[in-house]
Amino acid sequence: MKRQIAVLGSTGSIGTQALQVIREHPERFEVYALTAHRNVDLLIAQAKEFLPEMVVIADETKYPQLKAALSDLPIKVWTGADAICEVVRAEPIHIVLVAMVGFSGLRPTIAAITARKTIALANKETLVVAGELITQLALEHRTAVLPVDSEHSAIFQCLVGEGDNAIEKILLTASGGPFREWTLDQLAHATKAQALKHPNWNMGAKVTIDSASLMNKGFEMIEAKWLFAVDPQQIQVLVHPQSIIHSMVQFADASVKAQLGVPDMRLPIQYALAYPDRLESSFGRVDFSRYRSLTFEQPDLHKFRNLPLAYEAIRQGGNMPCILNAANEIAVAAFLQDRIGFLQMSEIIETTMQRASFVRIPTLDDYVRTDAESRAIAEKLII
Repeated sequence: MKRQIAVLGSTGSIGTQALQVIREHPERFEVYALTAHRNVDLLIAQAKEFLPEMVVIADETKYPQLKAALSDLPIKVWTGADAICEVVRAEPIHIVLVAMVGFSGLRPTIAAITARKTIALANKETLVVAGELITQLALEHRTAVLPVDSEHSAIFQCLVGEGDNAIEKILLTASGGPFREWTLDQLAHATKAQALKHPNWNMGAKVTIDSASLMNKGFEMIEAKWLFAVDPQQIQVLVHPQSIIHSMVQFADASVKAQLGVPDMRLPIQYALAYPDRLESSFGRVDFSRYRSLTFEQPDLHKFRNLPLAYEAIRQGGNMPCILNAANEIAVAAFLQDRIGFLQMSEIIETTMQRASFVRIPTLDDYVRTDAESRAIAEKLII
């Protein structure tokens, strides 16, 4: 039986690559639903190719164009954020790929978990903001949450077959981004064009900026805590410029397992969609003769302050990671709009963490309120 897939965020970087995987394996996968925020032209093209049962455009101003373009096809066309939460509950869906960007992925993920759909999670903010709530719901509804991030997929692959063997340490690798060798003075004058030139990965703008600031790695540390039930102190971030080793796991006997591959997001996407099977692929293979050495170094926490801010957020717990995420979303958007400099992002995030209301045991409503309050604080800090 073909697995019916709902792709949330189908027009983004992860979404389009997921559709490449589905396109390559029509005997295994079928698109049941596609959703997008506002890229209506690409969503129309995807709908015409894959002929899903449903499509949703979150931006309601784009709905008339989408509805008209698909009027001659047997596709249900919906609009609005609530519609995305409704779509994921559809009975035929087996897997919900959450590839939406930012806080917007939280509610649809919760809706899919409560509907007992397998989650292929590419939206790291969901676990950053509400990791405790998501893990509790997944246990309660016996729902699998399969990681799509290359690093978490690597850790997951290293753990397959290990049974109850405890993790001693997770070695979370980072490329270091485009500014790995820059000085603080150079970072003070970094432009968005420079920050968007990632040396190894092809990603969307938000994730690429997070990678340049190492916030991406802070988010991934928080994700790893919840996905693999470890303490933050057990997660070591290592800069690995070649991006061939995607992460490693160290066990009690001192053995270390690593997952390697070319930097291609289609590989972890396909692994999550097909798990536990490994499917043939057209992806590139690692040519070890090209790599005379694989190198590692400690991240510079003085230059890249977002990483220690993430460790501090998860140390405090409660809604502090939600505050961290909201402030970061505002700061990254402002940087991309040339309203602030690269280093100012960390300053805005740190100040927002100091000023926002702290809730030790937050509910979903608390997360929603925290997100709104933190965004408002961060906006006021932008000159």
